[in-house]
Amino acid sequence: MANILISPGKYVQGAGELKNLGKYAEKYGKKALVIITASGYKRCGAAVEAGFQDSSAQIVFDYFNGECSKTEISRLTTVMEKENCDMVIGIGGGKILDTAKAVAYYRSVPVLVCPTIASTDAPCSALSVIYTDEGVFEEYLFLPANPNMVLMDTEIIAKSPVRLTVSGMGDALATYFEARACQRSGAVTCAGGKVTSAAMALAKLCFDTLMDEGVKAKLALEAGACTPAVEKIIEANTLLSGIGFESGGLAGAHAIHNGFTVLEECHHMYHGEKVAFGTITQLVLENIPAEELEDIIDWCIELGLPVTLKELGIQEATDEKLMAVAEAACAESDTLHNMPFEVTPDTVCAAIRAADAYGRYFLGE
Repeated sequence: MANILISPGKYVQGAGELKNLGKYAEKYGKKALVIITASGYKRCGAAVEAGFQDSSAQIVFDYFNGECSKTEISRLTTVMEKENCDMVIGIGGGKILDTAKAVAYYRSVPVLVCPTIASTDAPCSALSVIYTDEGVFEEYLFLPANPNMVLMDTEIIAKSPVRLTVSGMGDALATYFEARACQRSGAVTCAGGKVTSAAMALAKLCFDTLMDEGVKAKLALEAGACTPAVEKIIEANTLLSGIGFESGGLAGAHAIHNGFTVLEECHHMYHGEKVAFGTITQLVLENIPAEELEDIIDWCIELGLPVTLKELGIQEATDEKLMAVAEAACAESDTLHNMPFEVTPDTVCAAIRAADAYGRYFLGE
């Protein structure tokens, strides 16, 4: 099987770039459906409209209903057809961007994604994560191509809640460890082939950037400053993690995240927060050296990422709840089987309990 790397057609990152969206968009079509939330429109709708004043392309806004579900995707494809749109623009968080990509796929049109937060690695990928209308993970929709363009306006992203960027670091934390697991097992990645050396290099750069710049970036964001550390973390959360996870592969961390979606008490937690705990659980499954595990857990604690089940919202961690998580994580269609050894619901459940115990230990509880 071939080694394969895939990536978005263009990646643009810089302060104030959303004002240039019209200039970029006119190269892809004549009329765009812009998917955005009502609150997102209040924050940056004026900048988007101003950017299209001198563009040959037109735009139609439609407010996102909150879940990247089959129902919402179907609704928006109907809007596309009714409005005669020939491209899709998603502006917002991961679920909006995944929805935009899915809608563009079903309509066979270009898609541009403009994250207003740096909370996941969804923007660059040829993948949409489909949930039920109630927010429970349903399936991955693998797309034939990555977005035509990813535009990151760092001025807007730096003004988003700090917790969102920290969550993005939690998501990005899994990138290197999952890619490493896939490389060791010879698993097929989301790109449809084996792991390339380039993908591994980007995944490792992602991890190194998180360790070197993560805490600095969080402190700068809390002070309202967009510093070089913030710029580096935005790139790590989005581009490095995006290409790294897709062409490097998914394994334990994201499967365990998917498992936690079956517990309603975890639904208030962000994707990257659950992935961070899933990463620690994967590392427990791998039985990495104690000092390495301590470094990762301490880094998570310093950033405020959850390292215990209680921090994930699980007040009573019963055997029934954790086994439900473990069984969902071990679903035949999920990526836990990309680990380089056999995993079972029992071993995953034990690793979750151990990860929780380590987290409580390092928190001093």
